Amino acid sequence: MLRLARWFLGFLALVVALAGAGVAYLFLAYPDVPPAEDVSIVVTPEKLARGAYLANYVSGCVECHGTRDWSKYAAPLIPGTEGRGGDFFGEAGTPVQLWAPNITPTALGDWTDGEIIRAVTAGVARDGRALFPIMPYLNYGQMAREDIEAIVAYIRTLPPIEFTAPARQLGFPLPLVVRTIPQPAAHRPVPPKSDKVAYGEYMTNAAACADCHTPQDSGQPQPGMAFAGGFEFPLKNGKRIRTANITPDADTGIGTWTEQQFVDKFKAFDGAPHRAMSDAEQGENTYMPWYVYAEMEAEDLAAIYAYLRTVPPVVNRVTIRP
Repeated sequence: MLRLARWFLGFLALVVALAGAGVAYLFLAYPDVPPAEDVSIVVTPEKLARGAYLANYVSGCVECHGTRDWSKYAAPLIPGTEGRGGDFFGEAGTPVQLWAPNITPTALGDWTDGEIIRAVTAGVARDGRALFPIMPYLNYGQMAREDIEAIVAYIRTLPPIEFTAPARQLGFPLPLVVRTIPQPAAHRPVPPKSDKVAYGEYMTNAAACADCHTPQDSGQPQPGMAFAGGFEFPLKNGKRIRTANITPDADTGIGTWTEQQFVDKFKAFDGAPHRAMSDAEQGENTYMPWYVYAEMEAEDLAAIYAYLRTVPPVVNRVTIRP
């Protein structure tokens, strides 16, 4: 019996040692991305204009890192909070508690351009911490380098705001898993607008449409369900909402929509008043930032539509408000 007890203790010690070695390896080997570049972005009026367009109306940087007014439909950005951070991403009682960080010059003033570029495109902060992939750096890492530089140049011009968001809280083993996700950027050029489908695919990636419109299983996109909807968001009042199927399936997706109908769906919010919602109406709210995407150029929205028409249709009837 004593020999068996010694054997068990020895085996347990071996397991603990191997587990410790595995954890140490994850901390030493990951995140596996190159150091931040020593680069200084050359700022031009054209670059700032492009960056303002992408950061405000396509990639959602300012909206996600601002404060949204959930008392109004589609939770528009509260003026004066652009880039301050603080919006909560997560759900009470779950292992994932995230708050958008401040990206105004108050927080990023000491960061180099190379450090911001690495964070945006490879998911690694200045201090080497891996960013949680709710920040769609895997998408941004596939954008053109000049577009990323334009976004960074514009972000530098945001009015500085004194604010520090709460630190994220991730239950074990998520801190280890998150370290393995960042990867080096793989920039690609912006396709010509004349190639409508290719350009639409580029803009769809820049807007991270698939991230919200693809259902997930344990944090991973479900195979064969790209753009099929069903991703679930908790609303601020405890209710839930699911994203729509935007594949070209005629019955459960947008297969019967015309290009004009698709563009008009967004443009209906361009300049529209922000409708106030009572507490009782909050279950009818949405995470879809309609007022942000409404400012996209109609040509870009049409290109996104053209690309979505090429993705495989998926039969997936989504109950938007379960």
